[in-house]
Amino acid sequence: MSEILKHAVPKAEVTASLAQVRETVTGVIADIRERGDAAVREYSEKFDKWSPDSFRLSDEEVEKIVASVPEQVIADIRFVQDQVRAFARHQLDSLREFEVETLPGVRLGQKHIPVQAAGAYIPGGRYPLTASAHMTIITAKVAGVPRVVACTPPIRGEIPAATVAAMRLAGADEIWLLGGVQAVAAMAVGTDSMRPVNLIAGPGNAYVAEAKRQLFGEIGIDLFAGPTEILVLADEQADPFVCAVDLLSQAEHGPDSPAVLITTSREVAEKTIAEVERILPGMPTRDFAEPAWRDHGQVHVVDSLDELYALADEFAFEHVEVLTAEPRLALERMTQYGALFLGEGTCVSFGDKVIGTNHVLPTRGAARYTGGLWVGKYLKTVTYQEVNDTGSQALLGRLCGRASRVELFEGHARSGDVRAAKAAGDELPWNTA
Repeated sequence: MSEILKHAVPKAEVTASLAQVRETVTGVIADIRERGDAAVREYSEKFDKWSPDSFRLSDEEVEKIVASVPEQVIADIRFVQDQVRAFARHQLDSLREFEVETLPGVRLGQKHIPVQAAGAYIPGGRYPLTASAHMTIITAKVAGVPRVVACTPPIRGEIPAATVAAMRLAGADEIWLLGGVQAVAAMAVGTDSMRPVNLIAGPGNAYVAEAKRQLFGEIGIDLFAGPTEILVLADEQADPFVCAVDLLSQAEHGPDSPAVLITTSREVAEKTIAEVERILPGMPTRDFAEPAWRDHGQVHVVDSLDELYALADEFAFEHVEVLTAEPRLALERMTQYGALFLGEGTCVSFGDKVIGTNHVLPTRGAARYTGGLWVGKYLKTVTYQEVNDTGSQALLGRLCGRASRVELFEGHARSGDVRAAKAAGDELPWNTA
């Protein structure tokens, strides 16, 4: 049995809001397709109050901006990027190209080819999200992508210097001060000043996520990432103060960021709610965290760990923090999540900012069918085939002829017939020439 001590707003309200987002995004993309750079500039002026001579930063401008960033910030960026790069390289090492001989002279192979141009969207607007530069750009470069276009919006009309530094140090080939739907659309469809990319990766608000959704198919995307979500799983030994702090750590991302607690202890649930209400008024990011908790926060009390893990899988949330006596049990019991954070010593914020795993993760239930951004997202796994043994050519040719005619594909069958004829002298009764 599950008891809900705190409800989120009805799903109907969320659905109505998303419908409005879809309509707005559709119009912006259509306009940018038609008018290109002129439309991009108008939307940048409208949404970000930003209209420089060029949205793309020159190498000289980038170097000047990077030089303005404090040395400690640069050192910290380099450290975190080393962690992200190392983990991405381990992921790349786990992928194997191969060639096998399945029959005499029949060679089948697999290889990995990086996409040739990727777009990296680094959110901004209010916060300088330097970590998203690490996750999107470094991972693409480890995969071998030759051209990475990185876009981030200005923050209240100012250049986010630390983010630009992170983009440069991560290896971006082009850095654009451009945000929102206009950035995603420009990267996807191209304009006079920006060549299009093949794939776009990165988190963002509901408008950015919807733009990626609408453009998917015309370009590749990593996944639907945003708004961020946190699910805290707690038993009776969990510290309600830690639960509350960590729930609010993600709620501050935006007013539509869900923060959910599932616990086997009513006492932990009630004390966590009390701690949230105590901490929230003093948070500098209260204007985002408060509506997120009010409208999208939930607290569930269940009877057992079995129910806790089952309900957690139903949520299929982006971040799942496990504050239980045996947190590694979640690795065995759960199947639907973006990333697990095991034990009190491992907070979601580590994954967001410093630990090295990728923080671009599935939201809105997408964890049911995909994991997060990783080096493999930038690779096309392709196959190749070669048959150079006449016996195998005859065998496969005859088999292809029979199998194709079962499906009434005479043209396919004749391609097989020809190989058998070339290799073993089989007759071609359909060839009257």
